[in-house]
Amino acid sequence: MTARDALRERLDKATADLDPPFAVVDLAAFDANARALVRRAAGKPLRVASKSVRSRALIERALAIPGWRGVMSYTLAEAIWLVRAGMTHDALVAYPTADRSALGELTTDPGLAAAITLMVDGPEQLDLVDSVAAPGHRAEVRVCLDLDGSWRPLGLHVGVRRSPVHTAATAGAVAREITARHGFRLVGLMAYDAQIAGLGDAPPQETLRGLAIRLMQRRSYRDLLRRRGAALAAVREHADVELFNSGGTGSVAATAADPAVTEVTAGSGLFGPALFDGYRAWRPEPAAFFALAVVRRPARGFVTVSGGGWIASGETHASRQPLPWLPAGLRLVGTEGAGEVQTPLRGPATDGLRVGDRVWFRHAKAGELCEHVNELHLVDGAEVVETVPTYRGEGRAFL
Repeated sequence: MTARDALRERLDKATADLDPPFAVVDLAAFDANARALVRRAAGKPLRVASKSVRSRALIERALAIPGWRGVMSYTLAEAIWLVRAGMTHDALVAYPTADRSALGELTTDPGLAAAITLMVDGPEQLDLVDSVAAPGHRAEVRVCLDLDGSWRPLGLHVGVRRSPVHTAATAGAVAREITARHGFRLVGLMAYDAQIAGLGDAPPQETLRGLAIRLMQRRSYRDLLRRRGAALAAVREHADVELFNSGGTGSVAATAADPAVTEVTAGSGLFGPALFDGYRAWRPEPAAFFALAVVRRPARGFVTVSGGGWIASGETHASRQPLPWLPAGLRLVGTEGAGEVQTPLRGPATDGLRVGDRVWFRHAKAGELCEHVNELHLVDGAEVVETVPTYRGEGRAFL
């Protein structure tokens, strides 16, 4: 019996009384991934990327493991919810906010203001805060300066489009503006290296593309080392910096090696989604799965499951579709893909499937799985030991 056969047997046995669709997390794999990420961080603390988990119970589980500290939330409303629930007293909001209601809550509650750090990349975001609550009549707001982590060789732009702050000189100038503003305290820097952390360097069946990606990543990393160090020095001329956050699951070890960086963010690696099968340095164990039921056999070599169109965000590409995982030997049909109400599958494994059997999928990304289910069944061995709500199951949808 292969390891995947054994996994399928465990999951089927643990969830025999459940009707698909539903999602599970294999706790042994989740915990192993959490500890492996700590080892890769080499002593620097890891901040949980909440958007890649989206279940308070599992965020708490990660934070209980030594080496994990603090949460990177994706909206201010989410950060407020987590802090008020006692989940964390250290929430870094990863993206600038225009949520006036949430800003009103933050600025009128000194406890929240002390626990939450907002992301900014210019004075416009400060102006918005001041328009909600004037300085001198509100709690001091902690802010973090977002340094653009993209690589720009010869005028090209390699990476995502985030902050306009790309150079150390610009970082220093914006830091000077922030520190001159009453009611704000600049406490940190962040630089997300999407072209390294979020891009697999070994895409399946694309050898030449993989070589090109690895060359780009090596050169981009050298550029980041230089710019992060220079930006930190420039900002320190104006503010006492508590933290410099960078990286993601795909770049934990490399980012932790940068002396300018004080902490690394990770989240996707806890679940081990399908996109991370395309990484060479470290591949997390698949830990999160969802089950769909076979409902028909339209022809020899084909089965159809109910539902399945749980497509990941990002560029429109086949890699954003869910991956049929168990039993091994199934693939999506190119002309249909993963459908809203049905998904046909083909391959040798269809011969052993009958109506009512399960097919186990992995989502292409991590936390987005939780937008489709109200709860996660936590599996230990061949038993469901606990069922916990997702954000959706708690009635929360932040984006």
